[in-house]
Amino acid sequence: MDRLRERAKRKAIEGGAELRALLKDELKGMLERPIAEHLAATKPSDGPLVIFLVGVNGTGKTTSAGKLAAWYMGQGRSALLCAADTFRAAAIEQLEVWAGRSGVEMVKTRQGGDPAAVLYDAAARAKAHGTEVLLVDTAGRLHTKTGLMDELDKMRRTAGKLIPGAPHEVLLVMDATTGQNGLQQARLFTQAAGVTGIVLTKLDGTAKGGIAVAIAQEMGLPVRYVGVGERMSDLLEFDAGAFVEGLLG
Repeated sequence: MDRLRERAKRKAIEGGAELRALLKDELKGMLERPIAEHLAATKPSDGPLVIFLVGVNGTGKTTSAGKLAAWYMGQGRSALLCAADTFRAAAIEQLEVWAGRSGVEMVKTRQGGDPAAVLYDAAARAKAHGTEVLLVDTAGRLHTKTGLMDELDKMRRTAGKLIPGAPHEVLLVMDATTGQNGLQQARLFTQAAGVTGIVLTKLDGTAKGGIAVAIAQEMGLPVRYVGVGERMSDLLEFDAGAFVEGLLG
């Protein structure tokens, strides 16, 4: 708002329509800057691109992993899913369904198994087969549960031992209806897991996901993808211009 006031003064803005256009431009710039910085920093020098999906249960994390695998396949890149959410009942089966829909292979273990062990197997397989993208569905955890956060750190170390620089991306899956609690989630997951970007799900609902602006402003985290429905094709690359239009109309 401070920047908007300054720009309005410099341009001698008087009408509401011009002010609204300036506001859209300001918000778009805030959302686009982190994306440009992020894309320049996430190219692995060797081996597969390793992406962790993290977040609390109920945000659509497992579904997003499956959709993201299909998205990469649609880009002509080979992908492998790793079912490292071994704690939630039916999480492995749910990811298996999405793997089947997207035509992507999946590495799994039994429910209650060691997530770091299944990640090790998946990373080794991705390297051996020359897979381009390894997508890791991690256990849904509350950002306040330090034990689970420590385990996530163990998984980061495991990935890094096998694949240089891994994980190259850590995507925090967030429900678009989340309010200020979402900002706290982003802070704590970034501290524990090194979050590099956001997947904003359920953007087809009544809430418009304004929390994304706060996260971009305070933490410099880019929104990378948005979920706008239940279909396989309903995970889209984030478009700052379209998002701002949807936010402000």
